[in-house]
Amino acid sequence: MERLTKCPLCKSGLFLNHSEVKDHSVSGETFFLCQCSNCKLIFTNPRPSIEFIGKYYESEEYISHQNKSTNLTNKLYKFVRQLTIRKKVALINMLHPNKGKLLDIGCGTGYFIEAAEISEWKVKGIEPNSTARKIAQSKNLKVSESLKNINDNKKFDVITLFHVLEHMHNLRKSTKKIVELLNDNGTLIIAVPNFVSFDSKYYGSNWAALDVPRHLYHFNKISVQKLAEEFNLRITETKPMKFDSFYVSILSEKYLKPNNNSILHLIKGAINGLKSNIWAKNNENNYSSLLFILKKK
Repeated sequence: MERLTKCPLCKSGLFLNHSEVKDHSVSGETFFLCQCSNCKLIFTNPRPSIEFIGKYYESEEYISHQNKSTNLTNKLYKFVRQLTIRKKVALINMLHPNKGKLLDIGCGTGYFIEAAEISEWKVKGIEPNSTARKIAQSKNLKVSESLKNINDNKKFDVITLFHVLEHMHNLRKSTKKIVELLNDNGTLIIAVPNFVSFDSKYYGSNWAALDVPRHLYHFNKISVQKLAEEFNLRITETKPMKFDSFYVSILSEKYLKPNNNSILHLIKGAINGLKSNIWAKNNENNYSSLLFILKKK
């Protein structure tokens, strides 16, 4: 384990212990969260080093890296994935109607970039997980292991990180590289779970979107704004990801009450997912997950 002595975002040495959280999906180990007193970022600390984090992704339960529909939760995930992929492609087409070059960081098995390529984008993906990367490459998609494999002179019109930023060990170094790869008039799209959403407050340490230790950071609007300022970016729009509250709440129910059957998890999770979206509408749009559209200043 590596222990951070400075905030990974603003480099402040002032942070407080926040809470402890169990890894429900892979190891069963307990991890600790800290909160920066300056930028308010919450981060997992100590955390597995980049050399050893891989074992925490090796599970049939980690469904973003596989294609099976073995249970109700996985089937729901796949159904929602198809809907959200269409919405993502529609979004980048709206932002850049003339299309162009797209880089999707953390592309998984390549569903989104495959759909974007069909929509006439020139696509490139980054995926560190070898199993997921091989699946994407089997679809004749251009997918590399890391940002290090992307030439610094190559520029992209759109760069996307859908639930990926929270996984990146070198937050500042990676963000700097991403901004350098973005065209001056390009668009950066970042989607992250929102730590101050209703479902986060309701489920507490059992909130599935904490996903320790794979999630190294736990963002809210304030910390994303701080990230933008640090790298001379401006947030032009913030959009809700309304499906996320349902999926996250259903999974959180499973963690909270593992002895209940999947139908009860589904019903209670769906109710709380709806409650979360209704609550967000009346509380500064603090939805379960938020999508930020950013441009260079």
